[in-house]
Amino acid sequence: MQSRGLALLLLPGLAYFLLFHYGALAGNVIAFKEYIPFDGLWGSPWVGPGNFQRMFEDGAFWDAVLNTVWIAVLQLGFYFPVPLALALLLHSLTWSTVRRFVQSVAYLPHFISWVIVVALFQQLLGDTGLLNTSLDGMGLSTVDIIGNPDAFKPLTVAQVIWKDAGWGTIIFLAALAQVDEQQYEAAAIDGAGPWRRFWHVTLPAIRPVIVLLLIMRLGDILSVGFEQMLLQRDAVGPEAAEIIDTFVYYQGIVGGDYGFAAAAGLFKGVIGALLVYAANKVAHRLGEQGVYK
Repeated sequence: MQSRGLALLLLPGLAYFLLFHYGALAGNVIAFKEYIPFDGLWGSPWVGPGNFQRMFEDGAFWDAVLNTVWIAVLQLGFYFPVPLALALLLHSLTWSTVRRFVQSVAYLPHFISWVIVVALFQQLLGDTGLLNTSLDGMGLSTVDIIGNPDAFKPLTVAQVIWKDAGWGTIIFLAALAQVDEQQYEAAAIDGAGPWRRFWHVTLPAIRPVIVLLLIMRLGDILSVGFEQMLLQRDAVGPEAAEIIDTFVYYQGIVGGDYGFAAAAGLFKGVIGALLVYAANKVAHRLGEQGVYK
């Protein structure tokens, strides 16, 4: 009876995933159609690979892909290590009160919407923001960081770090809590300094978690923040801020070319799945379990 009750509790979540995740996969068929809403999913004419051919010949699409890859690489290289470093710092704090306070302050930006985050950065770094107001008051030349296309990609990485680095420490802190303190004591007795204790005790203990999160991140690498990019796209132009998700939005929702937009979205999904598969194979060769065996 108890297991039956637990199974009933699972039904709403299971129905959600079946309907909105797995069931929605059937909608990818419009990538092979010239989809017309009034004709419906099955009444719209087939075009076969025509949408994909148009997509591969579209220079704007490849510009969006290039921007997406650049931003993803920057986030992977600069954002991914930050939660780990912050978790190690928090784990090393001996005063529980200070640690809880720092954790609370670091978690808070995660719950702020991207609309507010972008507005805050505009108020600080925009053409008439706090930075330029201060520089102008001191008689120095001003800089428009928000509207500068060359600074846009590093700026987006800085925004992601400020917003989500604290939240990303949760899993690392949980992994660090499982490390046996006696191993640190034994390593210290053997003469190991802080760096060697990290390299020979901490890192091997949390390596499976790092590999798992890295694989999951690679699978989602082409999703670099739709709302974040959409809110700032007009300030720097599509040449700097257009990514695959915004390309799909403007082609499908705004432009009404649903089949073409679905083809671009399906392309992104297939690449993400291939990256997860490849990264998982590499993890197996390194002796880690990965996402699946």
